[in-house]
Amino acid sequence: MKLVVRLFYAFISFLFAPALLAQSADLSVQQNQSLLWRISGNKLTAPSFLFGTMHLICEDDFLWTNKMRESLDKCEKVCFEMDMDSPGLMMEVAAGMVDNSGKKLEDYFKPDDYQFLKKYLRDSLDMDIAMFANMNPMALETVISTREVSCPNSISYEDTIMKTAQAKKKEVMGLEEAKEQLAVMNSIPPDTLVLELMDEVRNGGRNDEEYRKMVVAYKEQNIVALHNMISVSADIGPDMALFLDERNIKWIPRMADKMKKSSVFFAVGAGHLWGDNGVINLLRKSGYTVEPWR
Repeated sequence: MKLVVRLFYAFISFLFAPALLAQSADLSVQQNQSLLWRISGNKLTAPSFLFGTMHLICEDDFLWTNKMRESLDKCEKVCFEMDMDSPGLMMEVAAGMVDNSGKKLEDYFKPDDYQFLKKYLRDSLDMDIAMFANMNPMALETVISTREVSCPNSISYEDTIMKTAQAKKKEVMGLEEAKEQLAVMNSIPPDTLVLELMDEVRNGGRNDEEYRKMVVAYKEQNIVALHNMISVSADIGPDMALFLDERNIKWIPRMADKMKKSSVFFAVGAGHLWGDNGVINLLRKSGYTVEPWR
């Protein structure tokens, strides 16, 4: 069960892995920067809120303002990318990472690379690679991609918000099912994953630096910089539409349906907020007033 939990939180963190952040961006303060946005208009009876999360972050870097707390309190329901309190969600994610091709994990790697990876897991993460023997490379990539959160106590925004929602008896919902996210992840060719994974474990220092740049941008609430970091990445390349744009477009009618019935606190990865096909712009195009709320 410990591995299942780790796989789950690594899975929801994957889109912000430093492997996807190839360059830094201008971190200057811009007029409408905010992690929290108020959604109103378009016949809504009460405003809803959109909050950009960073799925795992060190406790000392955790940003949670009074406005964020008050906005969560005001909403009747909470909605994540997936329904985080669904009883079978963690097992569904873990099951989706089992390799059904007939291959073992080591079959995807050159012998020397596999031995290097085995040593890396043992020495850096205190994990036995045998735990992943029947899983696909994505399972290993999701776990290793969280290595950059190198602090004694890391925090998940989703977990923190969900516990608050549960304590206050708020309904928790999701914008998509686990199988939809798994389909996106599993669409990445295994050879591409293997190359990215080996680059990540061999260049840990570079990845740490990129992660810190991302944390700085997040704490400054600079969603423009976060979006630019992802969009200029050589690794994500043409998959940008698959990882963000297509999912954002799919979410808008689902958000509209939920907001029509009650006030909702939406918490999704901050990389989904900005851009022509970002959730903010798509909501505005749909007739909503979306304004920064700081």
